[in-house]
Amino acid sequence: MFQQQYLMWLAGIILLIVAVLSWRDSANPRRFTTGLFWALYGLVFLVGDWTARLMTQITGTPETGLRALHIIIGVVVVLMALLAGLGGVKLGRYHQRSDEEKQASAKRLGNKLFLPALAIPVITVVGVLAFNHIPGLQEKVFGPGSHSTLVTLFSMMIGCLTGWLMALKMTHDKPLQSMQETRRLLDAVGWAFILPQILATLGLLFTSAGVGGAISHLTETYLAVDNRFIAVTVYAVGMALLTMIMGNAFAAFPIITAGVGIPVLVLQHGGDPAVMAAIGMFSGYCGTLMTPMAANFNIVPAALLELPNSNAVIKAQVPTGVLLLIVNVFLLYFLMFL
Repeated sequence: MFQQQYLMWLAGIILLIVAVLSWRDSANPRRFTTGLFWALYGLVFLVGDWTARLMTQITGTPETGLRALHIIIGVVVVLMALLAGLGGVKLGRYHQRSDEEKQASAKRLGNKLFLPALAIPVITVVGVLAFNHIPGLQEKVFGPGSHSTLVTLFSMMIGCLTGWLMALKMTHDKPLQSMQETRRLLDAVGWAFILPQILATLGLLFTSAGVGGAISHLTETYLAVDNRFIAVTVYAVGMALLTMIMGNAFAAFPIITAGVGIPVLVLQHGGDPAVMAAIGMFSGYCGTLMTPMAANFNIVPAALLELPNSNAVIKAQVPTGVLLLIVNVFLLYFLMFL
């Protein structure tokens, strides 16, 4: 039966290959630290479960073993942050074709270039539909009680592998060159590549630390949340601002909802929780448009497109984000209390 850990192993293997290629790249002025950065990241994916079992055997209890694993992963993340913060991740040489060869290849392939990329979402959707509608298929592949997330990840993996094989067939390139291109993209994105995972962890940390309760106390003590419009504004703007700080609306949502949404809008003012949740998340997305912390949306595209200004995407999106946030405040005010 297919397990999610297999996906982690695949990601870890790819990252270790990238690390080895980085170490062998004499054109990279920081090849050792660049390779170490990706090797550490790959090891997190590759040996996570094995390390948890080993620490459980050493400590004697699963809880202590898991706590030890968390400490080890935390140390690895700190090391990666130091490597990236000290400029240890740099671009190298990736054995690419010349500009003339690229132009000739692009002219030969034409719009067929889009087929490998389009194969990924198409196969993902087809796979999810197949597992959900063909009786017994999901249980045979994943076992009873499997989560829908695993179905989606598995279908996406099949889509990515299919797109990769299609690209190799179309370009007549070797698999090693695809690893070079993987390394080029990872080096171009750099530390921002791991930011979504780190920010998601930060959201869990904030929730466990009781930040939501602290926000609730501050808003009820120092703001006139007895006024419905002020309460709505605090919730929507708070979602946007915390998302800008954390870079992730999903991480900000439980904190602001626990601090303002449920105790103030729902319990105190009797608002509709479904409307609150929908427009609240939308308000968080407004913050996503306006922050470099949402690196996968705003910093990564600028790096991949090699824009001269790393904040060019954010500057283009700020007017839209502000306008949408204002609209969301009024939508929440008029729709939540119908």
